[in-house]
Amino acid sequence: MNLKKCSILVIDDDPDVLTAVRLLLKTEVKEVVTEKNPENITSLLAKPHYDLVLLDMNFNSSINTGNEGIYWLKRIKEMQPSVCVIMITAYGHIDLAVRSLKEGAADFVVKPWHNEKLVETISEALKKSPAFAGEKKHAPDFSASDLLGESEIMQDIFYKIEKVAPTDANILILGENGTGKDLISKAIHDRSLRKNQPFVKVDVGALTESLFESELFGHKKGAFTDAREDRVGRFETANGGTLFLDEIGNISLQQQAKLLSVLQNRQVTRLGANQPVPVDIRLICATNVPLSEMANENRFRKDLIYRINTVEITVPPLRKRPDDIPLLAKHFLKMYEKKYFKNNIELADGALKKLQQYPFPGNVRELQYTIERAMIMAEGSVLSEKDLLFSPIESSTGEITMSDEPADFKLSTMEKNTILKVIEKHQGNITKAAKELGLTRTALYRRLSKYDI
Repeated sequence: MNLKKCSILVIDDDPDVLTAVRLLLKTEVKEVVTEKNPENITSLLAKPHYDLVLLDMNFNSSINTGNEGIYWLKRIKEMQPSVCVIMITAYGHIDLAVRSLKEGAADFVVKPWHNEKLVETISEALKKSPAFAGEKKHAPDFSASDLLGESEIMQDIFYKIEKVAPTDANILILGENGTGKDLISKAIHDRSLRKNQPFVKVDVGALTESLFESELFGHKKGAFTDAREDRVGRFETANGGTLFLDEIGNISLQQQAKLLSVLQNRQVTRLGANQPVPVDIRLICATNVPLSEMANENRFRKDLIYRINTVEITVPPLRKRPDDIPLLAKHFLKMYEKKYFKNNIELADGALKKLQQYPFPGNVRELQYTIERAMIMAEGSVLSEKDLLFSPIESSTGEITMSDEPADFKLSTMEKNTILKVIEKHQGNITKAAKELGLTRTALYRRLSKYDI
């Protein structure tokens, strides 16, 4: 990145900050313009001239005190959507700065900063700017994990993970079943300051009302009939580390109220105890429920949404990133070569084309199972198009389909038998069975009723 070609606008109501930035950057970039009054932003940006804006989070103005930076960020993005904006914030406002990433900011820096770090941040932000799209793009290294993707949408997710991981901001991960939300949560933990502390995952959607408090908050011996000994809850187990609550969108309003109280007070009280225990956790939540549905007060408390959603990461379905399918397919080939003692298995061009044309309603999980089946059944070292068989229980909506095959195949019988086998495999665990089938629990319950299972 050649900063010498760049023009930068700095907006801060502290004259000392403006002077310091101007002196630092005047030898690094083509032009530095400083402005104390944010009200002049409109006239300064009337013509596309600046490659990057350094914008303070707080000004001495009457506009939504504490959120002025967000307000002016939105105005800048309305005027010039492609301009790169880096927010300047004090340490105590990091959560607000992280929120600015959701509103389109490229990055943020914390006052007081190290000069080298500020220059590096500007350079990295400009590398991602559309104005410099032809130059090599920064790509965080995720090669050590199963979180893979070369598409632009996945690179943007990787970049966001790198930025939010070192903070303690609460994260909400949205996406369909099978998109890898759990892998993203682990990647955030592994890149956080808590990486050497516990990472605890809880499938809260599978917890009944009676188990919810005991599992999350713990209990004392004798607190209820089966409480034969003291038990530490998941919040205490995760103390100092990261707590990942999966399927958060499926918990009841009563469970939400209990969870909100703990998150607000940062302390838990075990069932049967009176003394609260302080907990220090970084919270990550995930759900396949669209945020627009969760925002319905009859389903999910908005105050809890705000509590868990400092930063939102939306994971795209696999059909939205077909260019990543060859990379993922080859990754699973290598994985199952070891498992099934095979060597140098390849995908024929026709097989790759077939994979990229299929919508994968079950997402990456369905691709993984498709490759595994092909590896087991194939005779040679090259997987052809005919070796790839897609699951008959999937459709583009995640529902079991019964309309695309001839009636002679008796798909109703196949469907019922498939459901029975998967439920038996998971020993009656409906949540796990629904996941493997690519259904919501509600959809699976409908089929159980339909077939009188």
